[in-house]
Amino acid sequence: MHVVTVGRRAALVEVDDAGQALSLALWVRERVTAEDVVPAARTVLVDGIDDVASLAALLAGWTPGPVQAAGALVEVEVTYDGPDLATVGEAWGIGPDDVALRHAAREYVVAFCGFAPGFAYLARGDREVGAGAGEPDVPRRATPRARVPAGSVAVAGAFTGIYPTSSPGGWQLLGTTEAELWDQARAEPALLPPGTRVRLVPR
Repeated sequence: MHVVTVGRRAALVEVDDAGQALSLALWVRERVTAEDVVPAARTVLVDGIDDVASLAALLAGWTPGPVQAAGALVEVEVTYDGPDLATVGEAWGIGPDDVALRHAAREYVVAFCGFAPGFAYLARGDREVGAGAGEPDVPRRATPRARVPAGSVAVAGAFTGIYPTSSPGGWQLLGTTEAELWDQARAEPALLPPGTRVRLVPR
């Protein structure tokens, strides 16, 4: 773990992987008064704190461990009719008709958000976030699509993501959802903030 001071009231904590980042972010939120705590793939930004030095001292008491996600459970309905089911099935060693069953037969946890407002990186909740156990990671497309429709449910590497808006993208598309991932009119604009448990429901 490495702590980098960012300005006068923030610190960027560097860790080994997404699992440690989410674990640390949840741990910090219970112990530190901050304006925001933002996990990413290998970092946690702790913003709006009065004493950066005391944060560094506090972090010495943190020990990496499995994520115990205690956030709300959100169910997202998915129509599994994406163009890349066969590609993902090949990566997992199963037929395309079985991809939806396997993909929806587990609970996920939001490890972090990025790429676009409301884009959540969903990791399997039945293994340590960031760990390599389970089926092989799914490679990104060799050539990204110029436009991926909003609501597209996709996989890349060890993560599942849902495109909140239309955008270019290189993830493998499994299907679509009508869920509103980002709405600035809501008290919490992101439907799936970090730490949220997610169940994908085939329809």
